[in-house]
Amino acid sequence: MQTATVHSSPTQSLTAFAATTPGRILIGLSATVVVAAAAHVAIPLPFTPVPLTLQPLAVLGVGLALGPVAGFLTMLAYLAEGAMGLPVFSPTGLGGLAQLFGPTGGFLMAYPLVAAVVGALTRGLTTRTPRFVAAFVAGTLAMAVLIVSGASWLMYLGHLSLHATWISAVAPFLPGELVKVVIAAGVYSTLARAPRI
Repeated sequence: MQTATVHSSPTQSLTAFAATTPGRILIGLSATVVVAAAAHVAIPLPFTPVPLTLQPLAVLGVGLALGPVAGFLTMLAYLAEGAMGLPVFSPTGLGGLAQLFGPTGGFLMAYPLVAAVVGALTRGLTTRTPRFVAAFVAGTLAMAVLIVSGASWLMYLGHLSLHATWISAVAPFLPGELVKVVIAAGVYSTLARAPRI
């Protein structure tokens, strides 16, 4: 009697591990490291407490790569890491809980929702539109959620007028956020088309 032996490739083994609960947790924690690294690419601006960072690009990437639920939970874990004092937020802020409730808190607190929105909308739109278009539209809407949340919190916290809020939390960031959406959509659509080994 002959028995068939099945050899699994390293890629198949990694894919199987990624589908397990420990694998999902490891992927989520790894994603928080990526967002933390993006937070440290920060350029302070003299007229606003909100720095330019790569965080929004990383958050979009988390939502696109992991989907709405895992993306949401991953960004909650990121906020928890920051609240515990780990150096995962932009170094231009106070760190810890003070940063969550400081001038940039509205942006930070929106990250779980941003990841969920871009992940859910992209998956919903992909059935009817090309991947790039789906990710671009979803990313644009998710970025609008981020900007509205961040600007609203800064306006409340600083007792700013609409004009001052526009100058401090919206206008300087719009071109860069659009570029980040295009990059995220391009990377997502390219990787989604790539053949699996």
